[in-house]
Amino acid sequence: MKEFQYVIQDDLGIHARPAGNLAKLAQSFRCDVKVACNGKTADAKRVIGLMTLGAKKESAVTVICDGADEEKAAEELETFFKENL
Repeated sequence: MKEFQYVIQDDLGIHARPAGNLAKLAQSFRCDVKVACNGKTADAKRVIGLMTLGAKKESAVTVICDGADEEKAAEELETFFKENL
């Protein structure tokens, strides 16, 4: 299992466009990908789940990758967060 933490920098938090792009990227991996924020956990492969986390600017999120390609998933997802959120 690989995980990392990130503090949301986007003024709108995790909203529709980045949630869709994040879900699409997460779906490209075989491993399970979860995002935790504000005491809630969501499947990163589901847009609605990501949006219901309520991750706003300055929210700390934890991304957990568990499975066959977890190393690659964690690396690429962390890059995504830094570039988009």
